[in-house]
Amino acid sequence: MAEPPKGDISPESRNEDDAGATFVLESKGEWWHAGFHLTTAIVGPTILTLPYAFRGLGWGLGFLCLTVMGLVTFYSYFLMSRVLDHCDKSGRRHIRFRELAADVFGSGWMFYFVIFIQTAINTGVGVGAILLAGECLKIMYSNLSPHGSLKLYDFIAMVTVVMIVLSQLPTFHSLRHINLCSLFLSLAYTFLVVGACIHAGTSKNAPSRDYSLEANKSDRVFNAFTSISIIAAIFGNGILPEIQATVAPPATGKMVKGLIMCYAVICVTFYSAAVSGYWVFGNKSNSNILKSLLPDDRPSLAPTWLLGLAVVFVLLQLFAIGLVYSQVAYEIIEKNSADAKQGMFSKRNLIPRIILRTIYMIFCGFMAAMLPFFGDINAVVGALGFIPLDFVLPMLMYNITHKPSNSSLTYWINISIIVVFTGAGIMGAFSSIRILVLDANKFKLFGGDIVD
Repeated sequence: MAEPPKGDISPESRNEDDAGATFVLESKGEWWHAGFHLTTAIVGPTILTLPYAFRGLGWGLGFLCLTVMGLVTFYSYFLMSRVLDHCDKSGRRHIRFRELAADVFGSGWMFYFVIFIQTAINTGVGVGAILLAGECLKIMYSNLSPHGSLKLYDFIAMVTVVMIVLSQLPTFHSLRHINLCSLFLSLAYTFLVVGACIHAGTSKNAPSRDYSLEANKSDRVFNAFTSISIIAAIFGNGILPEIQATVAPPATGKMVKGLIMCYAVICVTFYSAAVSGYWVFGNKSNSNILKSLLPDDRPSLAPTWLLGLAVVFVLLQLFAIGLVYSQVAYEIIEKNSADAKQGMFSKRNLIPRIILRTIYMIFCGFMAAMLPFFGDINAVVGALGFIPLDFVLPMLMYNITHKPSNSSLTYWINISIIVVFTGAGIMGAFSSIRILVLDANKFKLFGGDIVD
């Protein structure tokens, strides 16, 4: 188990025997590599859930929440980068979120709080990526062989085998080319889905559109907070310090350039996916817009080849996302199992790496097969995981390290964000858990389909 840093140990001496830092979080990247990693961590197939999030908010609140979340997360990640730069200039370079939080707050419990939340998020995303990739294969298989005998868990097993092979890439930095491809894949399937939505909305078989919200006021409120939690989860990443750690020193200013690259992609993909999908399907939007375009009970609403290509692009990007979010687990594993004084590919380090990473991926694959309703807890993850790490802690850490005046605008903006998103996180968690309870009768272990 990872332990909080003790005393004022210099980064050089601390990293000398730290295989997690030396190998997995190797600092050799440029700012554009950080941009590739950030984009893969944030811009994923979850953006196809945005029309579903708009279903609980409507046009006006949907646009407002999407824009506010975007501005707040960019501001939050900018502040986080400033805090990391501040510590670096003070001779305390941090490459892990948990160590940064423990240093700034001066508390060992904060170290364990962050590592618990990060582990839950990263393992959850790893499980979700395998589950969704398995579903992509199942969608293609069902169209090619409608009466085939293979089940969802068979495709999850196939995806897990591929992930085991890819997981042997030793460092976060070694994913830079994969994550560049991931960036282009996210743009590609977004454009394909937008084109499919335009085709569906303008065809003679276009679905009837209804943008009304729930008639019951309490249901409307709960749905709104669930939608806010979903959007928070989509914007969240929770691993910015680890991504900044991959940038070659000095890292000052480089992460801001990477953030700008990432948010340029976000502006293009998030709004286009949300608007096109909600425009076509309104309050009938599915939790995955591809399922709305490929209904089970009637013909496809867009050319099958176009949707098939989009599914292939989504599948390929899910491998990259699963790898990115596994890096924190690998860093923790290698910090405790590898020997930094021996080579990265020495027998002493290579054999344990292969075994332990394989076990981790098998665990994620098993959980994905056992819990095919995992997508339902996306909002819970957003409320309990991403909101504390991405909407609360960065503002607190900035106020502690940079000490803005209590009368300054920056101080009160940070306090306001903390208060608002803490409240939204509590309400979002409550409403998301409520939906899980209401849908509990649909859940089936090792089921053949993902529960929406």
